[in-house]
Amino acid sequence: MNKKIMKNIETAKILELKEQVQYQEGQIVSKTLVQNQSVSLTLFAFDKGEEISSHASHGDAMVCVLDGIAEITIGSEKYKVNAGETIVMPAETPHAVFALDKMKFMLTVIF
Repeated sequence: MNKKIMKNIETAKILELKEQVQYQEGQIVSKTLVQNQSVSLTLFAFDKGEEISSHASHGDAMVCVLDGIAEITIGSEKYKVNAGETIVMPAETPHAVFALDKMKFMLTVIF
């Protein structure tokens, strides 16, 4: 029996991650791939100017930008993260995400 852990994504197939979530004007779109007590894996598409305001997570959160440019705030520091780049937001540290341009990213949170 094959236990299915991931959802909302095809398996045993080569995929381009940034094509798995689509932009919508004036919106933030998310697609959860895994959510359990150990890990959360979600794809996001932000229209330009959209944001998730400052908050903290109980796990380390890694953002892998797939398309566009993100401004990531960790504590009081701002980072410009381009497509192909990654940044880790440490657990219990306030952080925020702002789309300087349309952008897509994969968020992995390890609890």
